[in-house]
Order: sequence, then C-alpha cells, then structure tokens
Amino acid sequence: MKRLPFLTALLLLACPLLLHAAAEPGKPNIVFIMADDLGWADVAFHGGNAPTPTLDKLAAEGLELTHHYSAPVCSPTRTGLMTGRCWSRFGVTTPQNERALPWDTVTLPRALKSLGYETCLTGKWHLGSKPEWGPNHFGFDHSYGSLAGGVGPWDHHYKKGGFMVTWHRDEKLLTESGHVTDLIIKEACEWLAGRKKETPFFLYVPLTAVHLPVKEPEEWLKKVPAGITGAVPRQYAACIMHLDAAVGQIVAALEKNGQRGSTLVVFTSDNGGSTAENNGQAYPPDGYDSGPLTGNNKPLRNEKGSVYEGGTRVPCLLNWPGIVTPGKHDAPVQIIDWMPTFCALAGYKPAKDLKWDGVNLWPQLVEGAPPQPRTLYTVAPGFKSRALRFDPWKLVEHGSGEKAKYELYDIVADPNETKDVAAQQPDVLASMKERMHVKARADRDAVAKD
Repeated sequence: MKRLPFLTALLLLACPLLLHAAAEPGKPNIVFIMADDLGWADVAFHGGNAPTPTLDKLAAEGLELTHHYSAPVCSPTRTGLMTGRCWSRFGVTTPQNERALPWDTVTLPRALKSLGYETCLTGKWHLGSKPEWGPNHFGFDHSYGSLAGGVGPWDHHYKKGGFMVTWHRDEKLLTESGHVTDLIIKEACEWLAGRKKETPFFLYVPLTAVHLPVKEPEEWLKKVPAGITGAVPRQYAACIMHLDAAVGQIVAALEKNGQRGSTLVVFTSDNGGSTAENNGQAYPPDGYDSGPLTGNNKPLRNEKGSVYEGGTRVPCLLNWPGIVTPGKHDAPVQIIDWMPTFCALAGYKPAKDLKWDGVNLWPQLVEGAPPQPRTLYTVAPGFKSRALRFDPWKLVEHGSGEKAKYELYDIVADPNETKDVAAQQPDVLASMKERMHVKARADRDAVAKD
C-alpha cells in the first residue's frame, strides 16, 4: 500500500477536530427588541387590525412564547431583564427616573461584556434618567435615545419637569430632528454595520412605540387600513405598522452584514397595551390628537398597570434560523428568564451567586427538556397588588396585611380570569397565600439588604 501524501494524511487526522469545532458553536450574537406598551392583540398574528408582516413572518418562522410575562409597567420590566431578578427585589415597582440599580449590580450587558461581547442600547433606558445614571455606567459600550421614559415622537421630550430633556448619545444630551422610531432604528443599524465583525455582540433595542403620545409620519398614516377610523386609532395603527417595519430593518441589516445565521433575535413588549389619553397634560404640547389609545389586550383581562393577564402577558417571539425550531411554547416564562438564558448561551459563569429569580430557558425552548413546575411572581406599582402563578392556579392579592383581598383563578382552564374560585377552593387558596407571603418576605429582605 502506497503511503498517503503527507498533506492528505494531515487533513485526515485533522477532520475529527474540525468536525468537533463545527459542532461547538461560538458565542451567539443577541438582539433583544422590546416594544413599549404593545398589547397582546395589537399584533396581526393575534388578530390585531393593523398589519404586522415582519412580526408575522418572525412568528411563523420562529418560536412563539404564548405565556410570556412582563411586569405591569416599564421600569420594573427593564429591571428584570437587566438583572434576572424580580424587580421588586430592588424596590422598583413604578416607572421611575431615579437610579434603579445599585452601582455594583452585575447586569446582563456587564456579564456579556466580560466574555468579550460588544454591547449597545438604542432606545429607552428608564432606569435612571440623569446622564450620570445612564446605560454606559451599567455595561453598555454605546447608548443612544431616551434616558427617561417614552418621549414625544418629534420633539423627543419626556414629561414636563426636571427630566424633560432626555435625548442623548453616550449620555451627552443632544438635539436631533426626525421621528423617534426612525432615529432609534437608524442608530441600531449603523452600529451593526460599523462594529468589529469578529466579536460577538448584544444589541438591545427598547423602542418607544407604541407609548403615548403617538404622532406618526404622513407616509404611515396613508397606509392605515380604511376600516380603522378616528384620529387616535389611526395614529395608533400607524405606530404599530411603523414599529413592525423598524423590526424588519434590523433583520435586513443582520442579513446584509452576514450576521443573521449567528444571531438570536427576541421580540417582546414591556407590558400590556394602554387606553390612556393620548393628549395628556404631562407632555409638552406638540399637536397630539385627543382621545384614548386603542391598546388591545383581548381576550385577556385588563391592561397596562394591572397584575391581571392583560397587564403582563405579552407577545414574545424567538427567532434563530437553523437553531430554533418553529412552533409555539406554551409553558409560562417571564422577563427575568432572559439574563440566565443569554448568559448560559454565552458561557458566562458568575463569580458569585447573583440570586437570579429567572431560569435558563434554553433547555425547554430548544433542546426538548420538559418545563419544570415553577412559581411566577408579579408586583404592581406601589406594591398595591401582587399576583402569583403556580399552575394550574393564579392568586391575585389586592392590598396587604389583614385588609388584603384575594382572588383565585384556574389560569389554565380560565386564562381570561372570568371566574374567581377562592370560595370553592379554600385549601388551594391557603397554599397559594403562603407561597405569596414567602415571595413578599423575600422582597422585604432584599430591599432592606440592598
């Protein structure tokens, strides 16, 4: 038998090593897109009246998390995403302009940055509305948008008061022209195009759409279906359609840059839809149409600010071609789960216990592991209400102490919370109340310690 040429033999020896390397994927890129106040049924794939072709396609080609829960309002949800912990552990329950997190908090971007990730936020921060409390101090290499909450779409001003001027780039306040959605997406796409291609990245895009006040460009108003009538309903529909197209721009940028196959994309909302007055007095006047927003959470109960399903159960899509199998995932998950999930995917091992309340979802979402029973805990603004889900039950608590009132729902059989069965299930009620009290005590202990 003739000897193989040296190069051929070397390649044969290397093949197993090359195959092994191919089977070990590198650190994935992560894009997390969060809408603001987008309701359960505001999207077309849940029956919404405004077309959302980009999101419909991501849903059809990806995995829909049909029981994904946020906090009832914005800053708490963002706290949960950044820390993997219940927002109430930090005493954060309302939209807040004061600094939300302790300086030494190991945030999601900090964890990923320690592994070599580039990190970027374009959009709404709302975890500390002064420049010195901004995203660059909590793990983001680059940040842009609103330090405070939702802003006027054209003047980029927050509510009247000390935090009204909030538009920034890397925590330097600036003035720009253009619609807020276009500006946020332009910054995100330019960052994607200009970054180092050989390093992984985490891009967080917390849009301000569809938060009030809504005032859309004429080009989007012209595209609103004729069946949607009234000034504010048309503005709201145009805002949803504009948001959908913005998500499409990010996907297109990933494809153009050759990054789509190595990028996990997640889309969700920070809380349920709202029917608040569009032309309220909190914002500087800028020609906003008067009337209530048309946030749609049907058939879920209630809306933004509530611990009922309409306030916290939100659209959520996971999309990664070739990695994530299309379908639906019906087990309950929560915003606090994303930090443990992303950290596990990236290979991050905490140097200390970060006291995550969330769990790594990847085994159940992609690897076929059965979901484990778990308790989901939700706190409303000011601790005025709480909810606790432990399937098949959901407990709702209004007030606290001896004056607290309780409602109990079979949330699996009655997802729209139409029948309070507390009186018929005294043993279950007692057990769920004890679970609730354990969570509440953990809140008090964490806030006192921090």
